[in-house]
Amino acid sequence: MFTTDMLESQQKEVRMNQFDSDTLERIILFAYTGKIRISTNNVQSLLSAANFLQLTPVQEHCANFLNARLNTANVLGIRALAATYNCQSIMKVADRFIQKHFLTVAQSEEFLNLDVDSVISILSKDELFVDNEEQVFEISMKWLQHDLPNRAIHSHKLLATVRLTLLKPHFITDEVCKHPIVRSSLVCRDLIDEAKDYHLIPERRALMRTFRTKQRCCHDVPGIVYAIGGLNTANDVMSMVEIFDPLSRKWSIAKSMGTVRSRVGVAVMQRKLYAIGGFNGIDRLRTVEVFDAQKSTWSEVAPLNNKRSALCAAALGECLYVCGGYDGISSLSTVEIFNPSTNKWKFGKVMKRQRCAAGVAVIGGCLYIMGGHDGMSIFNSVERYNSEKDDWESVSPMLSKRCRLGAVAFDGKIYVAGGYDGTQFLRTAEVYDPDKDTWTYISPMILKRSRVSLVVNNGLIYAIAGYDGDSNLSSMEIYRPNENIWTLGPNMIAHEGGVGVGVIPISPEQL
Repeated sequence: MFTTDMLESQQKEVRMNQFDSDTLERIILFAYTGKIRISTNNVQSLLSAANFLQLTPVQEHCANFLNARLNTANVLGIRALAATYNCQSIMKVADRFIQKHFLTVAQSEEFLNLDVDSVISILSKDELFVDNEEQVFEISMKWLQHDLPNRAIHSHKLLATVRLTLLKPHFITDEVCKHPIVRSSLVCRDLIDEAKDYHLIPERRALMRTFRTKQRCCHDVPGIVYAIGGLNTANDVMSMVEIFDPLSRKWSIAKSMGTVRSRVGVAVMQRKLYAIGGFNGIDRLRTVEVFDAQKSTWSEVAPLNNKRSALCAAALGECLYVCGGYDGISSLSTVEIFNPSTNKWKFGKVMKRQRCAAGVAVIGGCLYIMGGHDGMSIFNSVERYNSEKDDWESVSPMLSKRCRLGAVAFDGKIYVAGGYDGTQFLRTAEVYDPDKDTWTYISPMILKRSRVSLVVNNGLIYAIAGYDGDSNLSSMEIYRPNENIWTLGPNMIAHEGGVGVGVIPISPEQL
């Protein structure tokens, strides 16, 4: 301003009309002292001045001040303020807060008074923390009804943000189709017809690989990690369960299972944890137990058709899938599917190969099985089950052959780590991108880990327990995907390897 040919360089007095004297004084003091006092009364004026004067350090101080004070009552206002001054750091933190606390934020008066573009932006996010898509539909209708005469014209835009294909068919029929706002719009009815076709004509689902078929998943929500069964220091099979709270960073003992199990399959569905099959030290098991965290109780459900240990278990849609394993005689290629509503198991499409001690992960509505062995050979091959086609297909193999590996899905990719390749116990880890159908090595774990379990919790990947070739492990490592680094976490207090692991997420109401 003063050292170039700008007009102000020739003036004896320059008027700063953009902000008040107190704000300018604080900024001048900051220039000399590097310190600034921010309060709720001056943060907006300071942010405005810092933006105008391009004072990045002051913007960062304001951002830290606001981010530390976010709550469900003010987050939308703070987000709007940040957008006014293009303060990306505040916007990013506010967006994550809105996603995590969506159900509470959506009940606020601020939300109901948002403009249509802002509401659409929020409802379109993949990481909204909701129990089901029905909640998104109900909130979208509530926003429309808040000022229906002026908002009715936007009904189709709001309904397009609801992932109708994820709604239960009876909800579509009983609630969505009969809703007066939906019935009054031809475009809304077209969207409903599309969702009905998805449910009624499964062979057309491949044509709808859009955001409307993608499950929402909030990675910022902490859950409780459950480590079940496995071995103790004396190498005895256990029924004991311990849990890890990522907030306190402590392990503690929880309610034990009714049966001792190692090499057990674990899957979580609808906030219930299933312990499937396994080995009791004498024989392979068919029995299945389910843990209800709210009641802190274990109960038995229908047993498997085949006894299995070292199996793959995962939730896909509204069913549990169990793939492969070992029955005490041979490795298995068979698949069983459990429907909790009927409490029955049925056989599914057989895998291409017999696979024991493989890894499993679910992304994009497909089930992926990685590696494992058939009693003779260890594999690097990967096959994918498409429930719409009811068929298995081969995809790109892993870079390393592995059995007894850990595998987990996170942010649209599959991570695998550890295992055994027939000659050595592994530290290496790799990641699979389904869009490119390629595997890439990432940073190796700190320790060699065969029989390792991987889970995702609160945006981090946990590698728990295992065997390093000499001894069973009670240790845990934590991987930060954004930084590509592993760090050691707290050791388990009761287990020595062989555990099955699952995460029970908290509900939106518990936040």
